[in-house]
Amino acid sequence: MKIKLGLLPKIVLAIALGVAVGSISPEWLVKGFATFNGIFGNFINFAIPFIIIGFIAPGIGQLGKGAGKLLGMTTGFAYLSTIFAGILAFAAASFILPSFISENKLVQTDNPEEFLQKPFFEIGMPPVMEVMSALLFAFIIGIGLASIKGNTLQHAFEDFQKIVEKLIKTVIIPLLPFHIFGIFANMTFGGQVQSILSVFAKVFILIIALHLTMLLLQYSTSGLLTKNNPFKLLKIMSPAYFTALGTQSSAATIPVTLGQVKKTGVQAKVADFSVPLLATVHLSGSTITLVCCAMGVMMMNGTVPTAGMMIPFILMLGITMVAAPGVPGGAVMAAIGLLKTMLGFDPTMVSLMIALYLAQDSLGTATNVTGDGALTMLVNKFSTKKAQKINESKIAV
Repeated sequence: MKIKLGLLPKIVLAIALGVAVGSISPEWLVKGFATFNGIFGNFINFAIPFIIIGFIAPGIGQLGKGAGKLLGMTTGFAYLSTIFAGILAFAAASFILPSFISENKLVQTDNPEEFLQKPFFEIGMPPVMEVMSALLFAFIIGIGLASIKGNTLQHAFEDFQKIVEKLIKTVIIPLLPFHIFGIFANMTFGGQVQSILSVFAKVFILIIALHLTMLLLQYSTSGLLTKNNPFKLLKIMSPAYFTALGTQSSAATIPVTLGQVKKTGVQAKVADFSVPLLATVHLSGSTITLVCCAMGVMMMNGTVPTAGMMIPFILMLGITMVAAPGVPGGAVMAAIGLLKTMLGFDPTMVSLMIALYLAQDSLGTATNVTGDGALTMLVNKFSTKKAQKINESKIAV
């Protein structure tokens, strides 16, 4: 009987095996792992511009062709929720993490990677363009697609998006456990893994607490405005939460989310429009995870995250991750460019970030889709109220 493991068990197994193998491996074997990591890391760097363009350009183009005011209201609520989640995570992590991480920093050297074994050889894979160039290109194309009437180029970029998603699903995601295995074997050999795992556990607990806090805030707000019990609403939406834990994809959970949202009393036409859209643009759970993980990795490397660093990063995350939820781990893949350009992450920090993010990706996704239900209730509340006012004014005339 063939046992099929999901991504999360594979990541956990990779970390455990990396620690075990790294503690007994000779130097030449660790250098072999480092060689694979170097090649794979270079390939990820090469793919980043394509991931950015493939996610952002068609995503913005699709948003611009939506249903006017309902589109604006839905995306507005989604962006505000995502940004609020990021700021909440920044505030909580700034207050809590320093006391946890001060005793668990990595060895401080002029080069943060000095404790790692170097590969036997490297294969250069220079990206076709810089990350910021890819971002600007994606925004220009996306805004252009949204403003023109033709669909030929939009369809072309949607096909390109499918190619990028296939690249992530069939190449990058399957190889990531081996990459993480190599990183942890190397760090164990260098004597750093105990500090890293200690921080991982504490950041993980903080993230779960913030996810639950964000859901309570979202449903308390929607419950107050719609005059419903927030805990009853959360119970109705719980099947979507647990489905997302298994699929690790907001897009794949849409049918369940849609069915549960309609049970809360939302109009079918509002739910049919808002839920699929929110599955693409609302990432409160993923943002909490990315912000906490990024701050944890930065603190381990001796950098103190400030509001001036993190707020612009959070604002950009809300835009850059458009369309990323369709792919397990897509949010962190879309964010790698920002981590490198805005927060100064080196390859080792990026690898740690990926490992920490993927270890709880399903929980972040579950928070995203459950939050979609709360936002859909708000859209329904305000769109219905607006329609009633318009009808009343027509009657008065």
